[in-house]
Amino acid sequence: MTMELDHDDTMVGEMDMSAASTTIDPSVVQSRIRQSASLQQENEMTDEQPVFPKLSAAQAAGNKVEYRRVRCPPHRYTPLREHWEQILTPLVEYLKLQVRFNTKTRSIEMKTSPHTLDSGALQKGADFASAFMLGFEVQDAVALLRLDDLYLESFQVTDVKMLKGDHLSRAIGRIAGQDGKTRFAIENATRTRIVVADQRIHMLGSVANIRVARNAICDLIMGAPPGKVYNTMRNVAKRMNERY
Repeated sequence: MTMELDHDDTMVGEMDMSAASTTIDPSVVQSRIRQSASLQQENEMTDEQPVFPKLSAAQAAGNKVEYRRVRCPPHRYTPLREHWEQILTPLVEYLKLQVRFNTKTRSIEMKTSPHTLDSGALQKGADFASAFMLGFEVQDAVALLRLDDLYLESFQVTDVKMLKGDHLSRAIGRIAGQDGKTRFAIENATRTRIVVADQRIHMLGSVANIRVARNAICDLIMGAPPGKVYNTMRNVAKRMNERY
């Protein structure tokens, strides 16, 4: 009997101790709440990414003024005078460059200004001026300023096949076609622009389109009949229309 009472007393003592241990101090609860709130604020601060203002072209170049010079060949001097305002407007208003024509060296000189925002504006302007000097129309050359995936490529007819005399003249005639029909067909099918300047061929377009146009021109230089090239260009145009 006494042993059972002792056992009951020990049980009651353990229950009292467990009850005492389960009681929570309010100050401890408040401190834990403060800690969780501070941790949450720290996480929110680390999640926010810093925002930096965009650097201008002068700041990106270390506040150094950059120059470009594009020479004007003699046969493009008159078209340059006629279209000077159309060339100057996108360079000054869109790219924010300082542009002038040096009559002594017969070249277009351009440089960055404090108002130039894009670090690649000077190179775009130089490519635009170079495209016009190669013989492209102003409307076609302006596409170099608006699109980033357009490029210029040039090669000579003799790079494909060593031709001389009348053979060279006939090869150039096959590229142009009667009244320029072959050249226009290649341009429309491949969405490129082509300039035939004596023995030099200049092309403006994307990389893939320039490759297709170059292959067609090389076939003409090697002696392929224009009718075969027309069929190839017709298939290329059909594939491009299906793709886009």
